[in-house]
Amino acid sequence: MIARFAPALTAIDQPLRDALAPLLDHNDFAGWLSAGQVKELLQVCDLDEDALCFSLLPLAAACAVTPLSHFNVGAIARGISGNLYFGANMEFHAAPLQQTVHAEQSAIAHAWLRGEKRLRAVTVNYTPCGHCRQFMNELNSGTDLILCLPERPAATLASYLPDAFGPRDLAIQSQLLDEIDHHFATVTWLDHGLQAAAPADNAPLVNAALGAASQSHAPYSQSHSGVALQTRDGRIYAGRYAENAAFNPSLPPLQSALILMNASGDDSRQITRAVLAERQNAPITQWPATAATLAALGCHEVHHLAISL
Repeated sequence: MIARFAPALTAIDQPLRDALAPLLDHNDFAGWLSAGQVKELLQVCDLDEDALCFSLLPLAAACAVTPLSHFNVGAIARGISGNLYFGANMEFHAAPLQQTVHAEQSAIAHAWLRGEKRLRAVTVNYTPCGHCRQFMNELNSGTDLILCLPERPAATLASYLPDAFGPRDLAIQSQLLDEIDHHFATVTWLDHGLQAAAPADNAPLVNAALGAASQSHAPYSQSHSGVALQTRDGRIYAGRYAENAAFNPSLPPLQSALILMNASGDDSRQITRAVLAERQNAPITQWPATAATLAALGCHEVHHLAISL
């Protein structure tokens, strides 16, 4: 994965560059740094965490996929665990602009999918748009979340989003990043293509989609859903739906899975098949947008699974 980071590394000071290079060049580097790795970088390079995150932003931005805007944004989500998670904006050629992922969404979803329980701060190289500010207000960190931008004092989300409207205004107790498991089970197939394959071949993909749906955040519509993607080399990436109090900033499960895939260095054009698991007859469905976006990415084997408690 080092290839996409190589240009950005040249702009980083030598001590940090030397310390980072072996981590980025490792085969299993997946776009995040553990608390132990962060601690070591801070000590070796004599930096504080803010300075380290600002130095890492070009690497996060190097993960951007921007065939339309050619404008790369990088973000780093900083978890209470001490881990750092890269995020970058993603666009999809031949898909509607509504399918675009913002860098802040990417970093936050990345942290969520890795099991982070709460965020302390988000570092980003450009001012968060209103869409992202509202998305961040869904977090269990609330408006206490710290936003860090280059050449500006760190400030809370509350200062970027005054008089905020969020889940607490709707008496919603469960916020994004809270640990939850709905324990969904399969009910019926809404298509028949995957049933024809061998069960041993199906099970990992189906189970990944089902597990993602069970951990999805949909307290407003109860339209829980999850997506699992399989690549040509057999890797599976699962993503969960992240609903928002303002509805429009909600992150679809497909985009969530694509964020994880991109962070891991895989190319979305390598997706060979996918499963969407969602509640049958729920008020909203992810199926049309999921199938259309995957078709734009060159994946036409997409299967639809209905779930319930």
